[in-house]
Amino acid sequence: MKRLSNATNNSLRGLLYGVRSEPAIREEVILLAVALPLGYVIAPSAAWYVAMIGVWLMVLAIELLNTAIEKFADYVMPEHHVDIGRIKDFGSAAVFCGLCLAGLIWLTALATRCGLL
Repeated sequence: MKRLSNATNNSLRGLLYGVRSEPAIREEVILLAVALPLGYVIAPSAAWYVAMIGVWLMVLAIELLNTAIEKFADYVMPEHHVDIGRIKDFGSAAVFCGLCLAGLIWLTALATRCGLL
C-alpha cells in the first residue's frame, strides 16, 4: 500500500510541476477539462465518451513524456547538437500524431452524433 501511495504522490507531483512550468502541458490539461463536459454532450454513447476522454489523456501522457525527453536532453547536452535536435523532433512528432488521433476521434464522434455516419 505504501508503494502505491508513493507512486501516486510522485505522479501527481510530476503532473503539477508540468502544469506549472510547461505551457503545452497546461494547455492540454485545460483542453481535457473542457473535453470532460463537452464530450458528454457530443458522445453518441458511453463507449464513445470513454474513447474521447481517453485520447486526451493519451495526448497528455505523450506530452509529459516528450517534455521529460526534452528536459533530459537539455540536461545532458545543454549546447545545440543535431542529433539531440532530431530526438526532440521525434518527441514533437509523437505529440502531433496524438493530437491528430484526438481530432479524428472527436470529429468522427461529432459526425456520428449528427447522423452523418
